[in-house]
Amino acid sequence: MVKKMKSAATSTPEAAKHNQLAGAVKDSAQQIWLAGMGAFSKAQEEGTKVFEALVKEGMNLQKKTQGLAEDKINEVTGKMSAMADTVTSKAGQNWDKLETIFEARTAKALNKLGVPTAKDVDALVKRVDALAAAVAKLSKTGAPKATAKPAAAVKGARAAKAVKPVAAPAPAKRARKTAAKTAAKTAAF
Repeated sequence: MVKKMKSAATSTPEAAKHNQLAGAVKDSAQQIWLAGMGAFSKAQEEGTKVFEALVKEGMNLQKKTQGLAEDKINEVTGKMSAMADTVTSKAGQNWDKLETIFEARTAKALNKLGVPTAKDVDALVKRVDALAAAVAKLSKTGAPKATAKPAAAVKGARAAKAVKPVAAPAPAKRARKTAAKTAAKTAAF
């Protein structure tokens, strides 16, 4: 009975249309399948080429971005170095100002205590050198011995001690010490 139905179904014009439509669909499906298989094969062949092209393009892009990043890093580094130099110079100026203020205040405090300054010491050294030269000159010329003045001659001061003549010129360092002592005693009167 199944065979009879199949033969009856194929014999009608509607069945023929139906079979023809089914065959066309089957042929189209097979063509689509074959086209997909061809596309897949083509994609495999060209896929590696496309993949390699994409990798190349990615490498170029990476190089460009690294170059730009390095440029920006160098620019920022330069700016930071300049800023650090500015801060360092300002800090140095502030330290110099602080040092100057400290020195001025220290000098003022030492002056109030009566401690001589470097200028005062230099002036005394020059004066001692001049006195030492004068003493040496007097000792060479054979100047007469100095005698002490009586205490009454010095008004309101202590009696002056007699100055002993120097027999031979002393070395420069010793002469300075001696002259400094003499100058100090002289300044006290």
